[in-house]
Amino acid sequence: MQTSAWLYPAALLLPWLAARFLTGRVTAELRRRQVLDRPNHRSSHTLPTPRGGGWGVLPVIWTAWVLLGWQAGALAGTGPVLAASALLALVSWADDMRPVPPLPRLAAQALAVTAGLLALPGDALLFQGLLPLPADRLLAALGWLWFVNLYNFMDGIDGITGSQTLFLGAGVALLLLLAGQPGPEAAYGLALAGAAAGFLAWNWRPARVFLGDVGSVPLGYLTGWLLLTAAAEGLWLPAAILPLYYLADATVTLLRRLLRGERVWQPHREHFYQRAVDRLCRHDRVVLAILAADAVLLAVAAATLSRPWAALAAPVAVLALLAWMARGPLHARVAENSRGLPR
Repeated sequence: MQTSAWLYPAALLLPWLAARFLTGRVTAELRRRQVLDRPNHRSSHTLPTPRGGGWGVLPVIWTAWVLLGWQAGALAGTGPVLAASALLALVSWADDMRPVPPLPRLAAQALAVTAGLLALPGDALLFQGLLPLPADRLLAALGWLWFVNLYNFMDGIDGITGSQTLFLGAGVALLLLLAGQPGPEAAYGLALAGAAAGFLAWNWRPARVFLGDVGSVPLGYLTGWLLLTAAAEGLWLPAAILPLYYLADATVTLLRRLLRGERVWQPHREHFYQRAVDRLCRHDRVVLAILAADAVLLAVAAATLSRPWAALAAPVAVLALLAWMARGPLHARVAENSRGLPR
């Protein structure tokens, strides 16, 4: 379905303004209610900071997607996804307030992923016919479920998840437009990017509010849905390239912890980006380095629209970033704490 051209700038700018305003109000209320993330030995911050800023972002995205879907006549496909993301927000908010055991959280995520996949057209093959429909859906479900969790795992420093959501939303939109597919999904991506930009005004170093699980889990779900819909439209290779850094950092870290027999659902400080922060003592420098690598990934993804072999450059860019993050001593965090620097 086509979307009116004038909606694209509105889909970006209005959510940006709305999320910036609403996040400010939410931050003040969280601080008033003392809903704070207090630092511990695994934290990357040194001051108690309001947690739950996702409530400043999600209502904006939900409203924008409903209006955009209604304008394009596509609410039947996005309605179940929005409802499922609301369920995840409620479960994740409960987890922010008082830890919820892993099994109920995973069950809610599996239910949300199932609802999202059932809302897809029956003939939409995410892997372009390489697999029969049952295998196609099963592999998509497992990948989506992992993406939701890695989005939460990776939300550990100022600006990282907001920046990644901005990049992935805008990246999917740009790729769809370059591929000549100006449907509602491109507008959804811009709305996601705009809301993330509004949140970043409050979450950039030094952060005045954190997303919390209520933000990172539903954002991972919605961003994953955008990537899957792009894959279903035939852009499976670009859709796999865009989130490659997040996928690599989270997956490699998880596998290393599994091999050591650790409880992978527990907090830790072993991600590549955390090691880079330990060395540099600056969250913003690490996030800017990630964004620079993301820009390379976007260029590679765009190149694959006409030259699939260009995808070979994507893992090179990610490996270079991970190598940069991993190098050097890991004792700088002690110095940062002793100086009392903000995160």
